[in-house]
Amino acid sequence: MKKYKCLLCEYVYDPEKGDPDAGIEPGTAFEDLPDDWICPICGVGKDQFEEVTEEGEEKKEEKKEKPAMFCYQCSQTAQETACTVRGICGKNSTVARLQDNLLFSIKGIAAYLYHARELGYTDPEVDAFMEKGFYSTLTNVNFDAEDFLNLALEAGHMNIRTMQLLKKAHIETYGEPTPTEVRVGAVKGHGILATGHSMKAIEELLKQTEGTGINVYTHSELLPAHGYPGLRKYDHLVGQLGGAWFDQRNTFTKYPVAILGTSNCVLLPKNGYSDRMFTSGVAQLPGVQHIEGYDFTPLIEKAKSLPELEEEPGETVFTTGFGVSTVLSLADKIKELVEAGKIRHFFVVGGCDSPKPQATYYTEFVKKLPEDTVVLTLACGKYRFNDLQLGDIEGVPRLIDLGQCNDAIAGIEIVTALSTLFGLEINDLPITFILSWMEQKATAILWSLLSLGIKGMYLGPIIPAWANEDILKVLVENYDLKPIGDPEQDIKDILG
Repeated sequence: MKKYKCLLCEYVYDPEKGDPDAGIEPGTAFEDLPDDWICPICGVGKDQFEEVTEEGEEKKEEKKEKPAMFCYQCSQTAQETACTVRGICGKNSTVARLQDNLLFSIKGIAAYLYHARELGYTDPEVDAFMEKGFYSTLTNVNFDAEDFLNLALEAGHMNIRTMQLLKKAHIETYGEPTPTEVRVGAVKGHGILATGHSMKAIEELLKQTEGTGINVYTHSELLPAHGYPGLRKYDHLVGQLGGAWFDQRNTFTKYPVAILGTSNCVLLPKNGYSDRMFTSGVAQLPGVQHIEGYDFTPLIEKAKSLPELEEEPGETVFTTGFGVSTVLSLADKIKELVEAGKIRHFFVVGGCDSPKPQATYYTEFVKKLPEDTVVLTLACGKYRFNDLQLGDIEGVPRLIDLGQCNDAIAGIEIVTALSTLFGLEINDLPITFILSWMEQKATAILWSLLSLGIKGMYLGPIIPAWANEDILKVLVENYDLKPIGDPEQDIKDILG
């Protein structure tokens, strides 16, 4: 029987295996799948799959006319991502793509700003930039590519301000994070699994479930919650279930618990758990009950009605919570080890994880690093390797988990502190950034790093969709941005 590949995430449906999580028996042909069947990785429908041959290549069909795309600038249709109808809009591809890039960055800033506002923290300067940035993307306002590059860098600077604001909100509310071991696996009893980025939501959930006998677990972006003393003090915050954002369908189906989605990265649920999933804040899903405010009574009642989880071995342990203060407390030791040649190089390896098979690069990269190197990591990209036991170099851990994407400010502040410690410019430090990519918040963080003048960063597993040849030329010439290649060769090129 024929196999079909998802055009978005490259998952291949194999009829011999079926889809056990969706109740699809082995031997079910693709054409016999239910109409509402969705990709188990990224959630797109059957119409986004294409037949593959035995060699794994997409089946070559008769060449179809490229579909017309809608120009959001002037409401015309065109055959490119930018309007080709001169005299109406006139935005060329580079300007249109830079506008897309700016919108992605603004969305990323908005996500961090939202969570800071949840805790009562605001920044009028960032608010003013958001207005200017949005206005700059309107029809017939700005046609200058260079100006949009400068706006992108300004967005990067504003994203740094926003992440600093969110860091302040978290620390002043929940305390300075400290290294914490987090058990991955179920504990016997009723459970609630929380995913997303909202520390405010999980704090309220922990308060309301205290003394109820319900265990609370984190998923994906909420792993750093365990590092904050103000959240870790709740004994019923028992651990983590699952890993990166895109495993949620498998994880949520596997564990019969009530589920809370608190922000972005929620996927359309499978039928197996939609009746026990809830959303709060900005997150909403069709067919899923939404909770206004922070009264989680319906979620708690659902958790009580579900079967208890059985104890799991919990052999995997994640260590998270390395705040800036913790890492910088090792500054003198780090300097001593570097000067003695015992730490040769630092790598910042992180970013958004992707379901694409190319993302295994990051696992192999970290596995192949020499033992005299240290890895700083953050965001969902860390789930490619944060279960590895890399040991330490005379008390300095070789794998340091700084948190999620909003904690990228910790990485920036640590690198800046190392620059001061060694009396070197950032680009002269023995440190290299290896970034994993998707969109939106990752865009904002990339421009934050570029706004600091950081050069020689590696980017993958794919090139951003908004970057054409002209934009890439500027990034390569001005910032020596590099695409990832073979992990072993990249390591040789970096270390010499």
